Amino acid sequence: MDHVPLIVGFTIMSLSTLLIYLSGRKKALIKNHVMMHAMVTFIAATAYLAMALGVGNYLSSNGTIIYFARYIDWSITTPILLAGLVMIAFQEYGTSGQMNGYLTAIIGLDVIMVVTGLLSALADTAMVKVIWYLWSCAAFLGVLFLLWRPLRKIAASRTLTTAGGYYKNITLLTLVWLIYPVVFLIGPEGLQLVSDSASVWSFLVLDVIAKVFYAFYAARVLSKSSQASTIDTTAV
Repeated sequence: MDHVPLIVGFTIMSLSTLLIYLSGRKKALIKNHVMMHAMVTFIAATAYLAMALGVGNYLSSNGTIIYFARYIDWSITTPILLAGLVMIAFQEYGTSGQMNGYLTAIIGLDVIMVVTGLLSALADTAMVKVIWYLWSCAAFLGVLFLLWRPLRKIAASRTLTTAGGYYKNITLLTLVWLIYPVVFLIGPEGLQLVSDSASVWSFLVLDVIAKVFYAFYAARVLSKSSQASTIDTTAV
């Protein structure tokens, strides 16, 4: 096991937590999202620390290392990111019952996606691996459908429109998230086409983009969308 990317991941996520919080804590309009993104990187830092220390690292019968902390991280952080997107779509003032319905559906699908991915990694036979992998992909498609169809329409229908900001955020996050199942598939937990070290480095790069870069990108997009909405409202 290569500890270097795990230590690098812990360092990046730890420092990013402070930077995200300090750079965005004065921006009242996006304060909730700043706190959520800071929590995402803090959880990721905790996961990388656990993996670096060997806590929850399981050596399967075929010699593959299963990082349980990684799946715990994903099962918490991805729902937080999705909750932020739902909040943007409803602009945090929509009907609570309607928003809660979408939150429950999208988070439920997301958790199923992560858990079934773990089941695929733990499976001993190729057939069982494929079944759980495909089921995980099906749940992922459900998440994407909710983001790109009903929630996108809801974002576009808001009076103080943030449709542009919502669209930019889901575009970036979707592009990055689409690479995760590919890395999983070719990695040690899937077809074993790349080494454990290459897989860990790949996931680290994706995590930095999806959690660190996206945090600053989303804050910038939301800040611009909020300013545009304020100008439009004032003009009216």
